[in-house]
Amino acid sequence: MHDLVTLGEVLLRLAIPSPGRFETARQLDVQIGGAEANVAAACARLGLKVAWISALPANQWGERIRRDLVGHGVDCAHVRMTEHARVGLYFLEYGVPPRPVRVLYDRRDSAFARLTEGDVDWEAVRRARLVHLTGITPALGDGPRSLVRRAIREAPTFSFDVNYRASLWAPAEARRFLDAVLPEVRYLFLGQAEARTIFNLTGTAEQTLEALARLAPRATVSLQLGEAGSLALDGSRFYRPRRVPAVQVVDPIGAGDAYVAGFLWAVLQKRELQEAVDVGTAVGALKCSMWGDIALVTPRDVEEVLGDGPDVRR
Repeated sequence: MHDLVTLGEVLLRLAIPSPGRFETARQLDVQIGGAEANVAAACARLGLKVAWISALPANQWGERIRRDLVGHGVDCAHVRMTEHARVGLYFLEYGVPPRPVRVLYDRRDSAFARLTEGDVDWEAVRRARLVHLTGITPALGDGPRSLVRRAIREAPTFSFDVNYRASLWAPAEARRFLDAVLPEVRYLFLGQAEARTIFNLTGTAEQTLEALARLAPRATVSLQLGEAGSLALDGSRFYRPRRVPAVQVVDPIGAGDAYVAGFLWAVLQKRELQEAVDVGTAVGALKCSMWGDIALVTPRDVEEVLGDGPDVRR
């Protein structure tokens, strides 16, 4: 039995060294990234027993991705290696203010897009303590959407990160899917901009959470507030991080996944919700300080951030 099981696609991340632009790029930095796998890797590094369900091409790139995630401690026994398939790509341009970060996707007909319900051993999902899913996977099309629906039916309990991508589906389509998910979800994560875009919620963070709690009555709901940290609601009680660390941002991509990983690690260790919010905030901050999608963290790193220790460790 795994503490956490995730299901989703991993892409090759090809980043242009900042402050370059797409039209001037001469080299690309190669990493891997995918919301569910980012959470799986960080949770495994923190000590949970984690499995990732997905599909990869049966070639050198697929082997590299699988090897990377196994190296973080993720069980990849449920990853299907697909012949004559490809891995999806995403290209990343880091803007220097006022330019934004820009992302271009090239993921059509990937190995994961071919994965069907019959290809998955659902026993791992049934036996998991918690299954983590995101809104990226159902946005990829009918096949991935059916995988998420099946995972929800099979999971004893699940968490869900909205992770809205405007390039993949319209707000109304996302809302229709989420309306069926929210009544059953146990832990719900989303950003304030997503709450506005999908649910038309424009009040204070507290008002937004109260409205979401009515849609997801079984859930602990966590709203991401950027530099202000987060706000969570469980029942009638709100939780804020007791401290939001100062961060020199090296790479913000994956910070939300890192928060989710820290939060879920804490709750799966049966820690209090206040500590889960604090740990999620610490892991998200640590992620922003390092390059790549995955938070390369250890429990000691988290303890040091929470303890606000010295800047130099000798």
